[in-house]
Amino acid sequence: MNESKTGAAAAGRRRPARERLLVTAARRFYAEGVTATGIDTIIAEAGVAKTSLYNNFSSKAELVRAYLDARHEEWLATYRARLEEAAGPREAVLAVFDTYADCAEAARETGFRGCGLLNVAAELPAGDTARDVVRRHKETVEALILGHLEQLLPERPEEAGALAEHLSFLLEGAMARAGLEGDGSRLAHARTLATALLDGAADKP
Repeated sequence: MNESKTGAAAAGRRRPARERLLVTAARRFYAEGVTATGIDTIIAEAGVAKTSLYNNFSSKAELVRAYLDARHEEWLATYRARLEEAAGPREAVLAVFDTYADCAEAARETGFRGCGLLNVAAELPAGDTARDVVRRHKETVEALILGHLEQLLPERPEEAGALAEHLSFLLEGAMARAGLEGDGSRLAHARTLATALLDGAADKP
C-alpha cells in the first residue's frame, strides 16, 4: 500500500465510529440495497466492533433511518449551494433540477442508481416509518419549487400550485429513468422541459 492510501486508511480509522458506520452504510445501501447489505458487512468494512454499532444505533432499521436523514441533509446542502447562484425565482426552480443532476454526477463514478431515498423506500413495506422520511423529503422538494413559483407568479397562486406539482412529477420521472439508464442525460432533458414551462408561464398575461 502506498503512502497516500496508508494515510487515507489512517484518517478513516480516526473518524468517530458513528461516522464510519454511516459512510459505509451509505455506500453499501446505495450500491447494493438495504436488504442485500448485512450488518456484519457494514461492521467489517467500517472497521469497528459490533458493540460500536449498537452503541450508536439500536438496530439496522435505525441505521437505515439515519442514512435517509443524512441523504436528505446532503441534498439540502447541495441545493443551498445551487440556490446561491440563482438570480431570481425562475433560476431558483431550475436550481432544484440542477441539484438532482449534481447528485447523479456525484454517484456516476461508483454507479448511478437513481434516487437513493426512493430506492430504500421501494424495499420497505407499507407503513414502515422510514418511508415517512422519504415522503417528507419529496414533499420538501415540491414545497421548495412551489415557494419559488409563488414568487415568479405572485398573482396566480393556483397556477403556481399546479405547475409545482407538474415540475415535481417531471423531476421524479426523469430521476427514475436516469437511474435505470445509469446516467444523468434524462435530468438534463427534464431541465430543458422545465425551462420551457417556466418561460411559458411567465409570459402569460
